[in-house]
Amino acid sequence: MKQITEAVRDAGSLGVADLAALTGASEMTIRRDLEVLAAQGVLERFRGGARSLLLRGSEPPFALRSDENIDAKRRIAAAVAGLIADGESVVLDSGTTCLEVARLLHDRRLTVMPLSLHAVNALSSSASLTLLVPGGRPRPGELALTGPLTLASISALRFDTAVIGCCGLSAAQGLTAFDLEDAAVKRAAIASARRVIAAVDASKLTRTALAFVAPASSLDAVVTDADGDEGLAAAGVAVVTA
Repeated sequence: MKQITEAVRDAGSLGVADLAALTGASEMTIRRDLEVLAAQGVLERFRGGARSLLLRGSEPPFALRSDENIDAKRRIAAAVAGLIADGESVVLDSGTTCLEVARLLHDRRLTVMPLSLHAVNALSSSASLTLLVPGGRPRPGELALTGPLTLASISALRFDTAVIGCCGLSAAQGLTAFDLEDAAVKRAAIASARRVIAAVDASKLTRTALAFVAPASSLDAVVTDADGDEGLAAAGVAVVTA
């Protein structure tokens, strides 16, 4: 569905026959996928095709991203969890990869402040973990917490580790996000932690989004599923391949 989403977004609108030719799927399959994407708010159906509801450079909905590159995200999450020792305090960013990290931290002896309601829900039943819930306003769909209450919650604490997701990362452009408020929350999390680990699937490497978060040199480690930008190592960032 990612290929369909990107093709319709880039073109503005496309017909079912065009999408079938592009993807090699049957028109019946394309129609079924378009209905799913329409229900997720990605596009609008019309007779014989669909038009995009996503602006160029905007972030696809959480529901769509949660099913993308799931095996890679789980490998990254496992590697990130392996870098965190029992007893640590952790501030955990929003996003689909960080949600996979949250699921793996559920039974650990840790103190965790998740920055999304998805991750709060994933950790809420843990008997071993100390859960800190920040204030803030959840972004619709994404449920990432943003705003002055979130920033105040983060700045009041000092964490051993910040686990940060991103929309783009490169040595030249640093860590970037699509949303300005999300970028501010990520900056606060980085500033509050002794160690910063970025969890980044390969699709984000060398990509640049609108809002600057921090230079690559602010990261201690990047955990990814592909060979990283060689400039990251030159910036003193440890690159861990999951």
